[in-house]
Amino acid sequence: MKRLEPNLLLALTTGIALALVTLTVSVYGAGAPLRNLLLAVLCSTGFVLFNPPLQRTMKIAPRPPMIHPDSPGTVAWAGIFPMLVIAAAAVPVFWPGPDYGLLVIITSIWFGVTVESALKARRQAG
Repeated sequence: MKRLEPNLLLALTTGIALALVTLTVSVYGAGAPLRNLLLAVLCSTGFVLFNPPLQRTMKIAPRPPMIHPDSPGTVAWAGIFPMLVIAAAAVPVFWPGPDYGLLVIITSIWFGVTVESALKARRQAG
């Protein structure tokens, strides 16, 4: 491999940030740690598996990968995803107590979007 695929790096950094969200929600939130982990895994996997058939059913044109070499500005815009997920990880630290299951679901979907983008980039390259 000559270089690392930027969409793969985006998915990797967002995945690490999602792990941080799951950890902070499990430590500082009211929900059960196992439930938060299952929510993260099931929601992100479900998005990656079920979003393409849903888009075909709804006749929505397929989106290109988030980062593509023709437009270098997409790197800056795509970098917002990991930053938002890391910011979401800070919420339970500053406001401990409530159940942050919805926060885990939202950040899992954002991670699913980046994984879907990495898979699309891989299909286009190979």
